[in-house]
Amino acid sequence: MKQLLLASLMGSAIALATSAMAAETDLQALEQAARAEGAVNSVGMPDSWANWKDTWVDLEKRYALKHMDTDMSSAQEIAKFAAEKENATADIGDVGAAFGPIAVQQGVTQPYKPSTWEQIPAWAKDQDGHWMLAYTGSIAFIVNKQLVKDIPTSWADLKTGTYKVSAGDVSTAAQAVNGVLAAAIAMGGNEGNVKPALELYAELAKQGRLSLANPTIQTLEKGEVEVGVVWDFNGLSYRDQIDPERFEVLIPSDGSVISGYSTIINKWAKNPNAAKLAREYILSDAGQINLAKGNARPIRAEHLSLPAEVQAKLLPQAQYAKVQPIKDAAVWEATSKALPRLWQEHVIIHMN
Repeated sequence: MKQLLLASLMGSAIALATSAMAAETDLQALEQAARAEGAVNSVGMPDSWANWKDTWVDLEKRYALKHMDTDMSSAQEIAKFAAEKENATADIGDVGAAFGPIAVQQGVTQPYKPSTWEQIPAWAKDQDGHWMLAYTGSIAFIVNKQLVKDIPTSWADLKTGTYKVSAGDVSTAAQAVNGVLAAAIAMGGNEGNVKPALELYAELAKQGRLSLANPTIQTLEKGEVEVGVVWDFNGLSYRDQIDPERFEVLIPSDGSVISGYSTIINKWAKNPNAAKLAREYILSDAGQINLAKGNARPIRAEHLSLPAEVQAKLLPQAQYAKVQPIKDAAVWEATSKALPRLWQEHVIIHMN
């Protein structure tokens, strides 16, 4: 019996060792193939968003991969992949969680499971490896304290202010779409009922207080945004890059939503191995820490030890007491598809 047990244990050890060697060999082959391609071209992954800059710098230093990005929204990325097909100019993109399944449905992606696959929660990945969240974000407010004296700390506060609120482009941007869901959740709605949020934004539009300016580092720096609805990691990054004393970033106290962003690899990528290696690095410890340096919360956070100075830059955990994840992905996918029309019919119609 002991001999059988010993043989079984030895067999398991050999199998694990063989598996590890095979995985290492596969990664070496991937690295060689990526180096031969020599470049990786992205969409929607600019330097200032979630600190992508450090990842691109690392990929060039370690693997000699040249990089170029064209910034665009999640919907635009998928449309670009679909329109260009074999004439692809992009290898990899970064899309909001709701857009990952849409990209797969449209047949514009190819799968790749990184070596850290098992450490990615089941809710945060496609079972075949077409998409997987690399980081999460929660919807927050960024407030220009030079322009707004009575700082709103909740969605309810927005109704009584005198400042303009910048919601972003709900027809194309995952950040803006999730901003609507966050407002709905705070006011009693859910993935299938965003009516409370539409009513809030419609009221702001009627008052002439809804701004369609996209809250970006450029519009914030120019003073075009008074209160912006943004991902927490974007708000914190914009604040730190422009002037930490000029802006306040906070999670609305009456409710918000946590979601995330996933890489998608173009089915017709000209540099497919470089794109796969980029995903591999993004989901490695070093890549995850890079994202945390950009104030995003890494999807593999529980398997990481973040540097103290990085942890200190994030918002206090207490602010996330009423933040909740999307509970019904299928319902939210249907609602988010209908949202551009609903936004037009219920909100934009009231713009002056």
